[in-house]
This record gives sequence, C-alpha cells and structure tokens, in this order.
Amino acid sequence: MEKVIVSDSPHIRGKRTTRGIMLDVIIALLPAAVMGCVYFGADALITILISVAASVATEFVYCLCLKKKPVDIVKSFDLTSVVTGLLLAMCLPSHVKWYVPLISAIFSIAVVKMLFGGTGKNIVNPAITGRVFAFIAFQSMMVSGWVAPTIAALDGSVTTGATQLTSMLGGNGYSVSLLDMFLGTGMAGCIGETCKLALLIGGVYLVVRKVIKWQFPVIYIVVEGFVAVCIAKFDFAQFLPSILSGGLFLGAIFMATDYVTSPNSTAGNYVYFVALGILTAVLRAATKIEVVSFAILLMNLLVPLINAYIRPRPFGAPGFIERTRAKIAEKKAAKAAKEEDGKQ
Repeated sequence: MEKVIVSDSPHIRGKRTTRGIMLDVIIALLPAAVMGCVYFGADALITILISVAASVATEFVYCLCLKKKPVDIVKSFDLTSVVTGLLLAMCLPSHVKWYVPLISAIFSIAVVKMLFGGTGKNIVNPAITGRVFAFIAFQSMMVSGWVAPTIAALDGSVTTGATQLTSMLGGNGYSVSLLDMFLGTGMAGCIGETCKLALLIGGVYLVVRKVIKWQFPVIYIVVEGFVAVCIAKFDFAQFLPSILSGGLFLGAIFMATDYVTSPNSTAGNYVYFVALGILTAVLRAATKIEVVSFAILLMNLLVPLINAYIRPRPFGAPGFIERTRAKIAEKKAAKAAKEEDGKQ
C-alpha cells in the first residue's frame, strides 16, 4: 500500500493572489479618484497622496519594529495598505487639513490592521474605521464647510455648505437634478463619493474580474432605497435621491464587499447586505447625516455572530433541497414501515 501524505490546507489553489486582487481594486478605484481630483482640484489629489503614502509608510515602519528585514517587507508587500489609504482618502472631504488623512491613515494601518496581525486578520474594515476615527476626532472639518466642486451642475449651479444628503434628510429637499447626482456635477461631498458613474464603472470592472459578486452591492443599495421610501411614508420619489446621495455606492461596492470583514457563506452575505441596507436607511433618518461608514462598521462587528449561526456548506455536502428530499423520504419510509407493522 502506498503511503498517503495529506498536506496543510488549502488543498485547492488558484492563480489569484492577494496582491493581484488588490491591484484590481486599485484599478477599479481610479475612475472615481480621478473624477474626485477633477471636481475638487489639487486639494483632493494632495489628500489622496498623503493618505496612501502614510498608509504604506505605517505598514513598513510597523514591520521594521517587528524586526523584519526590509527586503522581506518589500517582497511580502501585497498592496492592501495602498487600497486602505486610497479608500480612506475617498471618504474624506477635499478641504480637510493635511494632518487629517495622515493621522487617520496611521490609525487605520497601525491599530486596525497591523495590531490584529496584518492582512486578513483585522476584524473591521481599516478604511471604514479610519473614516469613523476622522469623523470623531476632526468633526468640525468633517461635517461643515463643504467646498463647492470646480465643475458646475448641468444648469450652471454649484452647491456648497451642506451636502445634498444632509439637506435632503433635514427636510430641505435637493437643489441639483438626479442626473447631476449621478454624475457628481455641482455637488459638494467627499472626494470619491460624488461621481456614481465612475463608481459603477469600477464596480463593473470588479464583477468582470470576479473580485466581487454583483448581487450584494445591488441588494445593499436597493434595500436602503426601499426602506427610505417606507420611512418617507411610501413616497417613491425619495428612492433615487436616497441612493444617489452620499457615500452609499462607494461603501456598497468597495467597502462592504471586503472579503475579510464580510460573512463566509452566501446565505450569511444575503443577511449581511440586507441588514446593511435597513440599518443605513434607519440611521440616516434618525441622525440626519451620512452614516454608511458607521453602518458598515457596526455590521463588521456582527459578522462573527452571522458566521456562527449561518455556516457555509461543506464541500460535497448536500444542499437544502437535497436535505429536504432526504427527510421526506425518511418520513415516508418510516410511515410505510409503521403501516407494515400494523398489518402484521
């Protein structure tokens, strides 16, 4: 008999690597990042560069503190810190001081990612947590004084001060058209959230590259819209403004779909994204501000609970339909046996 050797898992390996997936995410984020720089000028570009540079430098310094060799650090660099820095910057207003992206990026990488063991071991999304940290630590810059974009709306108007979402939630309606909301023209907001067209282009790229599944971002966005309609006493005119305002598209496509901080099973992901849509709409109505980052952070913390109760089906194990059929067959066999015993 030949000797059988069982190696450590995973036993099935693919060609995709973490670095390759992160490169796809960076490529997908570029359209929105470029449009953010076009709309908000050099300030947006500076914020992005500071955030990305601080994220990469923090990871490098942290690894040096762990006494890793610089050559090994470079070889193991998987671009996750670049993605974190880019996502964090896109969640920030362009007018914030230089130290906001710097400190927030350091917090995201050092505390949220590296302190928990590095890539794949963080319990919450680093970029989302960094954004929440910036909101709490630098609230005056994060909620007021939104700068106007350099490109006006299609009708020539430019909004400044409050964002469209804040204005709408406050009962003041919205001052730009739905097309302007979709294109991001004439709208004050965070760097990466304004142009929904650019975000959708990036999302389609990720779907084509099989990095994410299209169903989950769509569920999040659609559920949020319908819950917002219900809260507005079934005013369906609120559906499109609700989903096109704020950072819903950015969060749904690029942050809520994070592999590490989303559920392991398909059924768990359906629960996760439906709950995200409900939670976002309810918190928006209650607080009158954008809460996508807070909703995702809260649901990240609930992912272990979802994984505990909704576990992925083992490879080769029967599915729900097969199990149901087996149970029905067992009941029929037991009933037949009982009837046979009664005849005897």
